[in-house]
Amino acid sequence: MTALTRTASDSATMLGRRLRHMRRYPSLTLMLAGMPIVLLLMFVYVFGGAMGDGLEGPGGTGGRAAYLDYIVPGILLLTVAMVAQGTAISVATDMTEGIIARFRTMDIARVSVLTGHVVGALVQTLLALAIVTGVAVLLGFRPDAGPVEWAAALGLLLVVTFALTWTTVALGLVADSVETASNTPMPLMFLPFLSSGFVPTDTLPTGLRWIAEYQPFTPISDTLRGLLMGTQVGESAVVALAWCAGIALVSYVWAKRLYNRDPAR
Repeated sequence: MTALTRTASDSATMLGRRLRHMRRYPSLTLMLAGMPIVLLLMFVYVFGGAMGDGLEGPGGTGGRAAYLDYIVPGILLLTVAMVAQGTAISVATDMTEGIIARFRTMDIARVSVLTGHVVGALVQTLLALAIVTGVAVLLGFRPDAGPVEWAAALGLLLVVTFALTWTTVALGLVADSVETASNTPMPLMFLPFLSSGFVPTDTLPTGLRWIAEYQPFTPISDTLRGLLMGTQVGESAVVALAWCAGIALVSYVWAKRLYNRDPAR
């Protein structure tokens, strides 16, 4: 058996472990999808009438319907970030309960423990995204995307999930407790709000506009919105993929180094 085959086999075993946890606790996936749904309802029905003014909506009317179409990409990215936060908690739980120490003594590919968490998070994210998208459609979300655009949007969401999950895996490894692991990924929850995911960046004050324009969630939101709503994507797709590639590479190296270090606890 080659090293690559062994790693793939061990990773599949660890993925099965993560999927069994998901099956035993389905309420976790529902909770991760529930919070974005609550925010979607609040933003659309409480703020949507005012926030949609000036946006081009169905029939050019603007208002709540226009804001629903605008905000859905941001809500989907928020869903990805929330599942990623749950991964940090899962990794920290493994670290504090001692199972990682047991895995280190076993004849398995060491990285398989981490890849099991990452691939499991991809599956969980797909389930949560399906639920949130279904609710958005029920509320009146009507994307203009064809099959190719839907496939590209799903691919982008998976790439974002992959990058953010490796980040939260590293944060879970570096955390000294489960409580710490639940708090350290919080910036991932706030960055979508400081992007074009919820309001056009040109409506923000100068300082916030600078933050919004030079952080990863803005080009990702713009690309996702362009794919779903049939508008121009432009160079935002290249910038979004570059951000994801950089985050994934740095986070993977960081997580692997943390996992391979001498145990401190």
